[in-house]
Amino acid sequence: MNTNERLYRRRALKNAVAMFLSCGATAFGLLWLAWILLTTVINGFQALNLRLFTQMTPPPGTEGGLANAFYGSALMSGIALLIGTPIGLMAGIWLAEFARHSRLGTTVRFINDILLSAPSIVLGLFVYTAVILPLNQLSHHQLGFSAIAGALALALLVIPVVVRTTDEMLQLQPSTLREAALALGVPQWKLTLQIVLRAAKAGVVTGILLALARITGETAPLLFTAFGNQFWSSNLLKPIASVPVVIFQYAMSPFDDWHSLAWAGALVLTLFVLVLSLISRLILLRNRSH
Repeated sequence: MNTNERLYRRRALKNAVAMFLSCGATAFGLLWLAWILLTTVINGFQALNLRLFTQMTPPPGTEGGLANAFYGSALMSGIALLIGTPIGLMAGIWLAEFARHSRLGTTVRFINDILLSAPSIVLGLFVYTAVILPLNQLSHHQLGFSAIAGALALALLVIPVVVRTTDEMLQLQPSTLREAALALGVPQWKLTLQIVLRAAKAGVVTGILLALARITGETAPLLFTAFGNQFWSSNLLKPIASVPVVIFQYAMSPFDDWHSLAWAGALVLTLFVLVLSLISRLILLRNRSH
């Protein structure tokens, strides 16, 4: 056996070992994921019924649903998107089109990456100390937790996601697109909004959907801001129920009927995030096909 054959066999053996370890690690991770999903589906499907979407959270020992929690989560998530999406879009456009290679742009990207990876409970505590406590001191009475405070905490989670995806999607657009538009005398603002942003709209919309998927299941920031409410509430200045907080509270309780509702809520949230992920994939695939 010559030197080349020994070298080839050694490399082939290393490649086989690396492939085996990689496949084993992948299978190990997918095993736990499949176990979690299967447990959620089995326990949650047993508790799915019409009451889950039509009745409010019940006291122990009675039948009920999560209608007020679904409404509260949808309300706070919608407000968070209304607050965070425009800010994230404008910041992402500025980074990609006006501060791509500047020191200030690099600093802003670094800070945005820190916010992107920051624990959500830290943002909840920030909103509690920066918004709720000062308002209580100024008004000389206890305002308490509120839906708007929960939406602000979720908006802080939306902004870095939208900023990152918008910045990257705009930078992926070819420079020839900008040069051609500028050569034709197109103003910079029209080039950015009507040409570059339109070309990157699939990726930008995907980033917004991913931000929505992230805030849908967040519990920690809502514990310090929206807190919770057993009844139906539409007042933005009052505590409001949310599905993640209800799941957390019911899962920690000793009551079996609350456990069933927690599993059902977890299943609905999982399916919602799955649908958002599939929609994001379909948008990207459709954009690539065109």
